[in-house]
Amino acid sequence: MLPFRTEIRNSPKCQTLKVYINDTTCDQECKDLLNNISGIESIEIQKSISRDRVEENLTIYIHDDADVNRVQKLVENKLDQHFAFD
Repeated sequence: MLPFRTEIRNSPKCQTLKVYINDTTCDQECKDLLNNISGIESIEIQKSISRDRVEENLTIYIHDDADVNRVQKLVENKLDQHFAFD
C-alpha cells in the first residue's frame, strides 16, 4: 500500500491539492516538509469528511499563476523521497 495519495481539486476560489497520508501522525512533519515548494500559497491540516479515507488530510492551496499539475508532481516527488525505504 502506498504511504500517501494526492488529488487535484478545483474550486471557484482557487485550485487545491489534497494529500491523504496513511499515517496521520506524519501530517505536521509532511506539512513542514512541503511548505517551501514553489507554487504553494499555504497548507492546512483538515479533517476528512468523506468515508473510505484517512481521518485527516493536507489541503494545499496553489497560487493562481502556478501550474497545479507541476505542483502535484513536486509534492509527490518530495513525499516519495521522504517515505523511501532503504
